[in-house]
Amino acid sequence: MTTVIISQAALLIWFWGCITTYRIGKLTLVEGMGIKSAEFVMLCVFISGCILYHSFHSVGRWVLLAILLLWFIVQFFCHWYFTIFGASKKKLESYNSCFRNTIRLLPKTKKE
Repeated sequence: MTTVIISQAALLIWFWGCITTYRIGKLTLVEGMGIKSAEFVMLCVFISGCILYHSFHSVGRWVLLAILLLWFIVQFFCHWYFTIFGASKKKLESYNSCFRNTIRLLPKTKKE
């Protein structure tokens, strides 16, 4: 049960990071999309799933599993697909624009 709670807390921090901007001094770690975003909707759905999980475990675990599976599929097709199979120039420009003010561990990719 402790592992489940730690995992849920980590995912809540992850989803919250998609909504709010995390900064260390003048450096931006993550630039949030705000409450008028799909990320905020996913946060609300995830919180609902967590509450259902802890309130009605026998049903809630399947609902939470479905929510996490949906999140995994969206993450795959929005991010990992392009990492594995390559991205178009338009996708790279969009990605670099979205993360333009954040700290980069790897340099920007430019597709020619």
